[in-house]
Amino acid sequence: MESNIKTFEDACAALSINPELLPVVSELPEKHQKALTAHYKLIIIAEALNAGWQPNWNDYNEYKYFPWLEVEATKEKPSGFGFSHTLTFFVFTVTGVGSRLCYRTRELARYAGKQFADLYKDYFLIG
Repeated sequence: MESNIKTFEDACAALSINPELLPVVSELPEKHQKALTAHYKLIIIAEALNAGWQPNWNDYNEYKYFPWLEVEATKEKPSGFGFSHTLTFFVFTVTGVGSRLCYRTRELARYAGKQFADLYKDYFLIG
């Protein structure tokens, strides 16, 4: 899957959003600031990649996809973060990442997990 959305700035351009307007998190605990900013960026990226699609959590037949990421620390990668595969939920309304970060296709979820792995790392991991 090839996408024109390769950066947060690309996603902002697709949605006519100013990429310099980020949430103000300076008054929040420092250990959460990077995660909250990353979450905002991932929401914008997901919205741009989904091109207007929004999940219908009342429709159990509609597939919803999100990146499945592994945390495995190594000497080279002490944070231990990497893209693994995608996971689909279609029967249960349970999700590990929330509806703002799900994708309409498996390919989009894979792409987002790989292309924006650093943002997912900032969002999910502390430190």
